[in-house]
Amino acid sequence: MGKLKYAGGGDWYANRTALPNLIAFCNKNISTNFAADEGIVDVGSAELFNYPFVYMTGHGNVTFNTQETANLRKYLIGGGFLHIDDNYGLDKFIRPQMKKVFPELDFVELPANHKIYHQKFKFANGLPKIHEHDNKRPQGFALVYKGKVVCYYSYETDLGNGWEDYGTYPSDTQESRTSALKMGANLVQYALTN
Repeated sequence: MGKLKYAGGGDWYANRTALPNLIAFCNKNISTNFAADEGIVDVGSAELFNYPFVYMTGHGNVTFNTQETANLRKYLIGGGFLHIDDNYGLDKFIRPQMKKVFPELDFVELPANHKIYHQKFKFANGLPKIHEHDNKRPQGFALVYKGKVVCYYSYETDLGNGWEDYGTYPSDTQESRTSALKMGANLVQYALTN
């Protein structure tokens, strides 16, 4: 699994323990065989194509140049999967950048019965709430290209905080952390099998 490095000044490197913990959880629970350490991959790099699942997070500004936009589109159309996790404050920056990648698509909220919520782990109510920011309900948005979710955007839940080492965020319970890891595993399983 890779973590997406991007320009613009936003903290792409946030949630430092999140992806290694998700990798370990997936290797144990859904029989993946990922390397234990996350890869760091630039959005415009050819290395992007070495990762079937790429995670993106942050709080601030994101910019994709023309080459990066084309590279990310090619990656997603070619079978790659991008999970964008709003770590709080990313929304107003990432939406216009992804519109550059897929000008013909809009983010759509996935219903609770979508198969992304019904992989190994079942989430009858859809995306779980993990970390509280603005007392809003969690929403899972997707860019759907030719019938397949190529980009999943978790908003107002902060899954990555839930993947971090237990105790990093004292208000996040062990139950919510487990729920976050299960949801992450569902995203990985969907990305690898659809």
